[in-house]
Amino acid sequence: MKYSIVFPGQGSQSLGMLSDLRNNFSVVNEIFQEASDAINVDLWKIINEDQELLNLTENTQPVMLTAGYATYKVLASEVSLTPISIAGHSLGEYTALVASGSLSFFEAVKLVRKRAQVMQAAVPSGSGSMAAILGLDDVKVVEICSIANKLGVVEAVNFNSPGQVVIAGEKKAVTSACELMKEAGAKRALLLPVSVPSHCSLMKDAAMDFKHSFDNISFQMGSEKVLHNVDANNSNNIEEMKSKLVEQLYKPVLWTSIVQKMKASGVEKIIETGPGKVLTGLTRRIDKSLSGSAIIDLNTLKTTIEEISNA
Repeated sequence: MKYSIVFPGQGSQSLGMLSDLRNNFSVVNEIFQEASDAINVDLWKIINEDQELLNLTENTQPVMLTAGYATYKVLASEVSLTPISIAGHSLGEYTALVASGSLSFFEAVKLVRKRAQVMQAAVPSGSGSMAAILGLDDVKVVEICSIANKLGVVEAVNFNSPGQVVIAGEKKAVTSACELMKEAGAKRALLLPVSVPSHCSLMKDAAMDFKHSFDNISFQMGSEKVLHNVDANNSNNIEEMKSKLVEQLYKPVLWTSIVQKMKASGVEKIIETGPGKVLTGLTRRIDKSLSGSAIIDLNTLKTTIEEISNA
């Protein structure tokens, strides 16, 4: 069986996540300790005690990177992994790069914390917004955003699956776009509980600021092919990898294209490695012939190991 491994981003976090794996695998504890040391924040305490702190962007990003990588390390400790490719949704791209060996975990934790801080600082609190649009095709969503743009910035930023697109921008423009989407026949237009309008042009200055964070960090070409969010392609060199990470802050996430690319390369199954099962749900909506599964506890871990072993 040919498979790819994917890592979730912000939005998949929940209180108490990973406790089953942590109780059974010491590597989970070790990885959380390393991450907490890197940024002087007790990430495991946040996961178990404080939903509000967990949902703060500057905490969520290192938490999700750590949780995804810890899950991957548990899987790798139990079975030999040979994915065709790997990828991560938004922030999850950093987890994918760590898993491939392109970036050290310790450096990545510091990097995503910085990423979160520049994103949060880029837009005054309460002025930005994101919304999920369900039931309209991509072209229509983009078209309506261009109409709502007269009230401010609003852009299609996550192409998650056919009929599921996320828009982001300035609050007034996003609210107006949501009304227009409903008038155009959208099943739902839901404002999302986020503090930062990610992946839109409002983040361009933040991206230029963030670019300097790479100056003293060592990247290398990884052992697995990582498909990037901005173009659904892997990088051919380190400079290209860095520039795609910078662009990712203010350009859309092409998740549908990434999954289609995996399918075209012969992949039959997509394994979501990290808390939640958001990407597993998207896999089914993008291509029903692909099977998807998420590792969220001991039972799902065992099933995945059996599937890989019997492939």
